[in-house]
Amino acid sequence: MKPPKIPRSVLVMIHTPDMQFLLLKRVCKNEFDCDFWQSVTGSLDFEDELPINAARRELFEETGLRVEDYIFRDLAQTTEYEIFPEWRYRYADGVTHNIEYQFALCVPDTTVAVRLAEGEHTEYQWLPASEAADLCFSWNNAGAIRRLAGID
Repeated sequence: MKPPKIPRSVLVMIHTPDMQFLLLKRVCKNEFDCDFWQSVTGSLDFEDELPINAARRELFEETGLRVEDYIFRDLAQTTEYEIFPEWRYRYADGVTHNIEYQFALCVPDTTVAVRLAEGEHTEYQWLPASEAADLCFSWNNAGAIRRLAGID
């Protein structure tokens, strides 16, 4: 049995200088977690993992991109949100909220080689900020894209 998820996560928005954003389509795992678009996301793996280290790890795991190769920024922005009731079984009893730390990776253009994590994402696409935000499943992911692009 898996240990409960830690209710702290990271969001890494990958974008170009002209604010094209990379979105990943999640694999359908169950009726509640099915075929939605998002930026790179993931929970901290252990209690004392630093969010910046989790962001580096998740970025590489989900896309094959390394922070050392591009412009990586800690946006010093967090969002606390309520975990959907249908996903709370993943967490310890009584956990209802998650804190998400936001980061950005600026790549030169949309031709960077993206390698999707097998079993996690099925496809990706580059979109202008407003279209990317509109397509995001998560309101906090959409809002973070709009803030980063200066369109909120």
